[in-house]
Order: sequence, then structure tokens, then C-alpha cells
Amino acid sequence: MLTRKQYELLMFIDESLKKNGVSPSFDEMKEALGLKSKSGIHRLITGLEERGFIRRLAHRARALEVLKLPDNAVPVSKQSDADAKPSFKPKVIEGEFSIAGAHLAAETAESVQLPLYGRIAAGTPIEALRDPNNFIDVPASLLTKGDHYALEVDGDSMIEAGILDGDTVIIQQTDTAENGAIVVALVDDGEVTLKRLRRKGASIALEPANAAYETRIFGPDQVKVQGVLKALYRYY
Repeated sequence: MLTRKQYELLMFIDESLKKNGVSPSFDEMKEALGLKSKSGIHRLITGLEERGFIRRLAHRARALEVLKLPDNAVPVSKQSDADAKPSFKPKVIEGEFSIAGAHLAAETAESVQLPLYGRIAAGTPIEALRDPNNFIDVPASLLTKGDHYALEVDGDSMIEAGILDGDTVIIQQTDTAENGAIVVALVDDGEVTLKRLRRKGASIALEPANAAYETRIFGPDQVKVQGVLKALYRYY
């Protein structure tokens, strides 16, 4: 999923490549997105590259290649804005965000308010703290169908999956998950952790993404899925 600015930049780069045959300059990108510095553009390009939307071509100036576009992509040339600058077109969010007061202001909202359920351990499991008065605004494009909530990550056991201490993860509330999914797991009705779920026969394994931690094996009645990881929100 892309943030608003990532989406705008991706569409601007794609349109420039199709129209001019070369990617826009950093000054052109900065002006198009209304940013004050080029450092913001560098961060956006890095984010797009990490998510597999673009690729930098080595040994060539202003050389960016668009590898894919999001499903909700709207070409800049077809947008109604008078100056043809990119605008954010989020996917339609279906369902009601009833969980702990989360709500979507409108189908075309650029941000959604989600409940923030304290810090979840990504190392040693801890009890999740639910504060009904604590919320976070996230881009609507990060969400899929259904109810969602946010959790702050505490620990380093998922760093090899790109989940760092202090990150905010966006969780889709569900009690089922595919084998290999990263889930919020409730263990023995008393501790909550963020791990990759593996089913091994009648047992359930909760795998870390850090070689310093061991995989924990539980019986089928010891683990309850409380949500599946859908997005990650990081502040710089």
C-alpha cells in the first residue's frame, strides 16, 4: 500500500516517462508534489523502490523505471485538476470500522482514524493494552475490507521482515489467517505477540524474523488469531 505522496509521485513519474521518455528531475518532482526540499523526494523514491513500484537504473542520470502501478491508479492526464498535477484517489473502503470507535469519514477520505491499542511485543509477548481514547490517523490506502486497528511494535524479533521497534502496524481484525501470514496471536488467553504463523500438523508455530529468537510451538487450542498484518506505518 502507498501513502498519498508516494502515490502522487509514482503517477507523476509514470506520466513523465510516457510523455517525455525520461523521468522528471528532482526539482520537477518537488514542485509537482508541493514539497519544500529534495530530501522528501529521496525518501518517497526509496519507499517506492522498497515496495517494488519503481527501479533506479544504474549509471544513468534521472533514470527511473516504473515496474507496476497500484490497482486504483488514475493517469495524471485524465485527472480533472486544472494544472494536471497528481491527486490522490484512494480505493473504496468497504465495511464499517466499528472496532473501538474506528470510523471512515467518507468513501473518498484520504485518512482514517483507527484505535491505537498500545505496544505489542515483537520479542517477548506482553499483554496488549487497549486504550479506547487513543487513536491514530492513517492513509485510507493502507486499509482493506473489514475492521482494522493499530498497534505499536515493541521489540526486534521481526526485523528481518522489515518490522522495527517503534513501528506502527495496521492490523485487519480476523480470527483466521493463511499459513505463513504475520499475525497478532493471543497465547493461552494471556499474552499477545506479533509473529509469523505456521501450522505444523496439529501444532501451531509462532516464528520470529530474527535469528536471535526461537520459534515457539503450541497446541491448537493455545493460540487464537486476533488479526493479520496489512500495513506498516513508520515515522522518520
